[in-house]
Amino acid sequence: MKCIKDVNIYVEGKGVVKTSLTFDKQIEEIGKAAGDAIALPQDAIVVPGFIDQHVHGAGGAEAGDCSLSALEQIAETLAKSGTSAFLATTVTQKEEDILSACSCIAEYMEQENGTGAEILGAHLEGPFLSSKYKGAMKEEYLLSPDVATFDKMYRASNGTIKMITLAPEKDGSEALIAYLKEKGIVVSLGHTAATHTDIINAVNAGAQCITHTYNAQSPLHHREIGTLGSALLLDELYCELIADTVHVSIPAMKLLVKNKPKDKLILITDALRAQGLPEGLSDTGGLPVTITKDCVRLLDGTLAGTVIPMNGMVRNMVEKIGVPFETAIDYATINPARNLGLEKTKGSIAVGKDADLTVLSADFKVYMTIRGGKIIYDGRSE
Repeated sequence: MKCIKDVNIYVEGKGVVKTSLTFDKQIEEIGKAAGDAIALPQDAIVVPGFIDQHVHGAGGAEAGDCSLSALEQIAETLAKSGTSAFLATTVTQKEEDILSACSCIAEYMEQENGTGAEILGAHLEGPFLSSKYKGAMKEEYLLSPDVATFDKMYRASNGTIKMITLAPEKDGSEALIAYLKEKGIVVSLGHTAATHTDIINAVNAGAQCITHTYNAQSPLHHREIGTLGSALLLDELYCELIADTVHVSIPAMKLLVKNKPKDKLILITDALRAQGLPEGLSDTGGLPVTITKDCVRLLDGTLAGTVIPMNGMVRNMVEKIGVPFETAIDYATINPARNLGLEKTKGSIAVGKDADLTVLSADFKVYMTIRGGKIIYDGRSE
């Protein structure tokens, strides 16, 4: 048993209050401290562990590397930014490479020892995407939506695929979305040229999320509101956001915040192996990229990902967008938990929930990350 005494804690239903917390694998008591006490700096704020539902890699490794050591490197690197759980996200590659990645993610989940953030499952970003909005995906590997093709990936994953991004305007998408819904797999709409009608049909079939809103999707026009306009209009849709101020401008971020219910916006990093690496050349999904201080681009200038970690995304929402602290934390915790159907065990600090905690400083530095009661990152002395 461990405890945290007399610090500011973001407690479900109460907001940030000065109190104590007792936990083992789950949160045992709030308001009382029992067990081994963890000493924290005076300005510490304890919040739920961040959940990143869309991250390809970090620390020089990616999910598509198809190795257990690569997944461990990602998990340990993400823990440094306060992320306690994530979906290992693949890119559009050769079908056999996606199958290998799915198999490797499943194997890791079966035997991981908890030295980093928890892998909750796989997120397939493709291969059922639009060539018009392929972004950093290789066009030759794009496929038409097909239940049989997906089933091969699902079997390879041993049932661990939790989420998939697809383009709903492609033939076969509605049938696949309905099939995925029956399996409990979250369908997110992205890399898409969809019309508003396409989005409505996809939502009716079971889709519930928009992938990296604004990026790689049909824009808002006054005669056809497209994917972006539909994202802003439909309250039932969760919207991912890369809040690095490069992928999406500050005014555009403010517009999204103004239009979405506060429980429907989800912060993601969409990070590649470049997160945590120095500036220079790297790669993703077999494509060469350039790393700068704030983003990753293909050699032709196309945005490919960010290098801003999750605590930086939360900081931007508070300091640059003016979102209340608790709301910004919700964007990175309880909102993705609800989207993934995990809100009963993760996403907030409440008795009985997993002891997944992030300890922040007043300026959003990560002092500590705790997963299932274990300290997986300790930055108090850094």
